[in-house]
Amino acid sequence: MATIDALPEVVAAVDGKIPVLVDGGFRRGTDVLKALALGATAVCIGRPYCWGLAAFGEPGVAAVLKIMQREFETIMRQVGATKIADIGPDNVVRA
Repeated sequence: MATIDALPEVVAAVDGKIPVLVDGGFRRGTDVLKALALGATAVCIGRPYCWGLAAFGEPGVAAVLKIMQREFETIMRQVGATKIADIGPDNVVRA
């Protein structure tokens, strides 16, 4: 089962009692928005961070974070969210 597919069940199980941090398979800003829309409190992005570090050192990490931030801001605008609190289940369509 993909991490994103397990997320709604985990969020429902904790019922707001603890923050839900999700990791695994999040490579783009759009992935981050989907996870937040499905109830994640935070999204970890370890692998892209490591790719940037391995490829170009500290500047590579900065570049990866900048790209992801730009992608995230773009998708937020596309779904009409002006702040993170505006992101919710209506922003994603699940098959």
